[in-house]
Amino acid sequence: MTAQQTVKAICEALIEKKGQDIQVLQVERLTELTEYFVICSASSTTQVKALADNVEWHLKYDHETLVHHTEGYESAQWMLLDYGCVVLHVFMPEARKFYNLENLWKDGTPVPLGDLGVEEK
Repeated sequence: MTAQQTVKAICEALIEKKGQDIQVLQVERLTELTEYFVICSASSTTQVKALADNVEWHLKYDHETLVHHTEGYESAQWMLLDYGCVVLHVFMPEARKFYNLENLWKDGTPVPLGDLGVEEK
């Protein structure tokens, strides 16, 4: 899968489980760590886990793509799933506001979901 296809699959899995305020930032010109960040909010720690689990399941079984690294499953205030070319951040609203990744990476290029072929429900 290309990085863009991975982003699309992640966003579709997030939308399926009612992920909120999904933002995609293309950061490949700013860092060698990854090409894209996907940032999403959840309304509860249960939803944080459900969103991350759904992404991991769809990428593994629908796209044969395994996550390289995960963080935050225990606290579920912020979970990170690293797919190499794409890093997903799922936040509780307070944690998202605290870390403020959109501002930290403001030089990244925002990518509208529609440009990825993702339909918001």
